[in-house]
Amino acid sequence: MQLPLFYVDDVIRRALAEDLNYLDTTTDYMIPEDACDTAYFVAKANGVLCGMDIAMRVFELLDPQLDATVYCRDGDRVQVGQRLAVFRGHTRALLKGERTALNLLQHLSGIATATAEAVALVAGTRAAVTDTRKTLPGLRAMQKYAVTVGGGKNHRYNLSDGAMLKDNHIDAAGGITAAVTALRGRLGHMVKLEVETRDLDEVKEALAAGADIIMLDNMSCEQMREAVEYVNGRALLEASGGINRDTIRAVAETGVDVISLGALTHSVKALDISMKMEKSASANA
Repeated sequence: MQLPLFYVDDVIRRALAEDLNYLDTTTDYMIPEDACDTAYFVAKANGVLCGMDIAMRVFELLDPQLDATVYCRDGDRVQVGQRLAVFRGHTRALLKGERTALNLLQHLSGIATATAEAVALVAGTRAAVTDTRKTLPGLRAMQKYAVTVGGGKNHRYNLSDGAMLKDNHIDAAGGITAAVTALRGRLGHMVKLEVETRDLDEVKEALAAGADIIMLDNMSCEQMREAVEYVNGRALLEASGGINRDTIRAVAETGVDVISLGALTHSVKALDISMKMEKSASANA
């Protein structure tokens, strides 16, 4: 896992705090404090796994004595009915951590699965699939990590990573040229400048103004092909807006360099994964 542990732990602790105010009125009143059990994760849908170490970390924070065997790692393709991990620890910790662990594991696996599908759909073209900043507050690094697990690439992590002139910036400045001129002289030598455009005239203006990357926002495939031909490699071209699984291949075949998809993080379907407890000997008696 590439994410720093302090960040992962902070997310998990805040998530657990939403569930565990003072006690778990079901678990704490029913389960003896020293009881231990074995549980496992099982896939209930096919997809790409992501977040296994994060899910295990939930239980480790609740029970430092947790003993786990992980069968599948981030990036593995899993199938319905496949056991992903088995772990043994204090029963109270397993039950209290179940929802938080599954929420993170299912969500991140859903992002990785959706990304892998998008990457497969553009295979053989020059287009890279990237995410956007349309992420859930506090979960951006995890969500962007999941995109990379699915084979995609990351756009900006935050507003400091690069300069992007969106339509509102451009309108506020009085046009593309004015906006680029006002910004370019203040940027450091390592900062790239991207300009959002809405038609071919704006593409031409952005290129003439010196944009490093030009976003083709909600353009038709024909408009994008014209932009690719005109720019001819003098700037990177990013397609964005309204692109889905039915249209992404056609967009990629226009020759754009990047396809950014907000849906990878803001409206992805979670991958169905369950946690099951092994039945104890007493329960079978």
